[in-house]
Amino acid sequence: MNLVRAFSTKPHIPVMLDEVCQFLKPKDSKLILDMTFGAGGHSRQLLQTSNVRLLALDRDPVAHNYAKELASEFPDRVTPLLGRFSELPKLLKNEGIGQNSLDGILFDFGCSSMQFDVGERGFAISKNGPLDMRMDGDRFPDMPKASDVLATATEEDIYKIIKYYGEEKQARKIARAIVEARYLFKKLNTTEELADLVDSVYGDDCVQLDKLMRHSHHATKTFQALRIFVNNELNEINYGIILAQKYLKIGGRLVAITFHSLEDTIVKRHMLGNVIANTVNPLPLKYSSYTLNIEKTIVQEAMESNWKALHKHVLVPKFDEVEENPRSRSAKLRAAVRIK
Repeated sequence: MNLVRAFSTKPHIPVMLDEVCQFLKPKDSKLILDMTFGAGGHSRQLLQTSNVRLLALDRDPVAHNYAKELASEFPDRVTPLLGRFSELPKLLKNEGIGQNSLDGILFDFGCSSMQFDVGERGFAISKNGPLDMRMDGDRFPDMPKASDVLATATEEDIYKIIKYYGEEKQARKIARAIVEARYLFKKLNTTEELADLVDSVYGDDCVQLDKLMRHSHHATKTFQALRIFVNNELNEINYGIILAQKYLKIGGRLVAITFHSLEDTIVKRHMLGNVIANTVNPLPLKYSSYTLNIEKTIVQEAMESNWKALHKHVLVPKFDEVEENPRSRSAKLRAAVRIK
């Protein structure tokens, strides 16, 4: 599938746009790294606010294509970078950018609309498509798809993935149902097949509501868990923030937007200097596409350095923003400045 052609418009609405600009404080000639470029909503606003220079990183080839379009619109001010957080040191080295050289870094975690709204990518419950979920597209051909994980992992492994990454109460029953489907020679190849299977575990009488008291699909947490596992998201986030600390200048600012408790816990612990308790190993490693080898010295440096929070309490979207963009309802923003 040609990912760039699969999505020709930019539907993603940037979350907490005003707050991001407020805390990053973009100024002329400052160098800011958008670690999760997406459709570029935050980056565009930063570029329009002042004459900043921007590094636009994303692992998604579709997002990278958007970054190249933005670079054409703002000549000599935008550098598109394709890769995961764990690929960042090599990418920055290629650009001649060393440690302690960035004025600001932005993280906007989770999936974007360009992924949810294209059925062929396998992220969405509501749009039937192959059970894929790889944010990198076909960049890593050997990387397992969600369907591969469900077809090869043990029942216990599947249970752990759904339980810990999805925080799903029915994880044990769902894992059992997935394995039983194998005995019926029925491989789960599409999002619709997995969603229907999870629905069958819950039954028709069980109603699930989201934070806006709207009906929520029973498979939402299972899909979240598989997406996190397939993309090794939590380890990438953990390592990404360690890198942010190394590449920011003293006085450089970090803004992180999270969308569920697992992400927010990682960000919060980093800002408190509690990195060791925060390292999240993939479950199980043998089915993960790769693992991150974080040197002890890097972790030790991260624990010894200090962040100063730029606000007292975690920030959430205002009511009007949630009304306009329901996907922002679970967002949390934390901002800090590097002081040591």
